[in-house]
Amino acid sequence: MAKFTVEQKINGVKQYLSGGEGHRIIAERIGVHSSVFLNWIKQYELHGNEAFLKRYTNYSVQYKLDVLNYMNDNGTSINETAAIFNIPSPSRVREWLKAFESGGIDALNPKIKGRLPMKKDNQKPDKKGTTETLQEELERLRMENAYLKKLNALVQNKEKSPNKTKRK
Repeated sequence: MAKFTVEQKINGVKQYLSGGEGHRIIAERIGVHSSVFLNWIKQYELHGNEAFLKRYTNYSVQYKLDVLNYMNDNGTSINETAAIFNIPSPSRVREWLKAFESGGIDALNPKIKGRLPMKKDNQKPDKKGTTETLQEELERLRMENAYLKKLNALVQNKEKSPNKTKRK
């Protein structure tokens, strides 16, 4: 997708508003889809040159709700609503609408970006807990050792027993 400068957008819109050519012809000449060009025209008509200035805005939940309520109450399309509220991309309004329909107001809250913070475990291990754990492991290992010694003794006794039958 090509990026267009503010000047290119304004020049294209002014060419259309001068009445010489239709929006499809101008959109094709500058290399943009006609629906995007129509959005530029609507934004320019409502906001002038300010419509094309870059804005890095975090929209509040209340603002998003106001936009969606306006669209619902007045029956405007997503593109018209974006132009009226000077939102650069109509897809942003579409995302808000989908999120609101699927998850309600909570879905309009901004998402946390980046890695999640690590949980800080400020609790130091209790020395009694560590000692008790070590004592339990020691007891388990002693029982395992004793079991293996008994098993070994049984195997040796079976080999030495006089009741062993000899095969000829």
